[in-house]
Amino acid sequence: MNRKLIFSGLAAGALAISGLSAIIPGASAMPAQHSQASRQVIHACAAPAKPGFAQCHAVTASDASGKAIVRQSSKAQPFAAGFTPTDVQKAYNLTGLSASGRTVAIVDAFGYPNLESDLATYRANYGLPACTTSNGCFKRMDQNGGSTNPPYDQGWAIEQALDVDAVSAACPDCKILVVQASSNSYSDLGTAVNRAAMQPGVSAISNSYGGCCGIHDMSAWNHAGIAVVASTGDSGYDTGSYPASDDHVVAVGGTSVTRDSSTRGYHETAWSGAGSGCGVNPKPAWQSKADTHCSTKASADVSAAADPSLGGLVIYCGSACGGWAQYGGTSEASPIIGAVYTLSGNTTGYPAKMAYGKKKKFLYDVTSGSNGSCGVPLCTARTGWDGPTGMGTPHGVLAF
Repeated sequence: MNRKLIFSGLAAGALAISGLSAIIPGASAMPAQHSQASRQVIHACAAPAKPGFAQCHAVTASDASGKAIVRQSSKAQPFAAGFTPTDVQKAYNLTGLSASGRTVAIVDAFGYPNLESDLATYRANYGLPACTTSNGCFKRMDQNGGSTNPPYDQGWAIEQALDVDAVSAACPDCKILVVQASSNSYSDLGTAVNRAAMQPGVSAISNSYGGCCGIHDMSAWNHAGIAVVASTGDSGYDTGSYPASDDHVVAVGGTSVTRDSSTRGYHETAWSGAGSGCGVNPKPAWQSKADTHCSTKASADVSAAADPSLGGLVIYCGSACGGWAQYGGTSEASPIIGAVYTLSGNTTGYPAKMAYGKKKKFLYDVTSGSNGSCGVPLCTARTGWDGPTGMGTPHGVLAF
């Protein structure tokens, strides 16, 4: 039985985050059966109130009592377990790569007036090159292509901070376009996705949000020649979060990542919260090469760091969360994968197919961990495709 928690703040004296609901991911095959003993997470965004609306997938970790494990700080350094740009680039073999002027577009709901200044703080702290409106690296627009700031929402502001910081970490020289939808309705988000697809230089569109269940393909997320990527959600096995369940979209699952003494320097397992499942949309031809146990589009296709405790990104969300914080969720994984596609420059047709072809040997195959009790392959990681991690995580850009 689900246990719903409300967390009123991430640290004493810090800006309170009201209305954040915590869920307990991946304790069993269906979300309604999650065990109270399982690891809990705190969602930045409240659950959608009604059908037709999406929830952002940014999460931070909590203990069994619902208190945040990772608290706000005025400095980035205290978060020893958190991922930095160095971690992201080393873990996925991205160090030294260039996007050659290409752009990652990020679609989120609502406005965040201080997004650019918070991004500047993040990048300066890690020695990344400035990415500003004035130097042409950063651009923000509303869903109609104008400069109006949509209404502010604190949870979605944290999501936006996570998204731009994750792209920056994976690809410091990627240009970043943020398109802010007027609301978290699929109608407004779809308008924003279409707007992003119109902009010159956009190679990938990252969507770190979703809704459940049974949503059929929508034309707004169908853009051949652009890597439209979407997070699979943070509730473990379910029936498929949309737009990740769209058969034109790259569904991005999640992993838990720890530093180790291996040649790579990192070890990954399936994250217990990573969304997976069989959706209602047609199975893409390229997915027929994988034994998904689904007759429809299955999630995920690929994956990246998502566990807010093990591989969560240290981000700066000063005006939204009070300073530095550690956030994860498949919201972290989606912009990382969007950045990798942008670095590759290879987004012909529907880019999800590339991970299933001959180049799959350039993915790190995640073979342990699970997000529920439904077994192999939809809940339990294995050699080859599995639900929580798809075909694996990037080993450079050659798989894409």
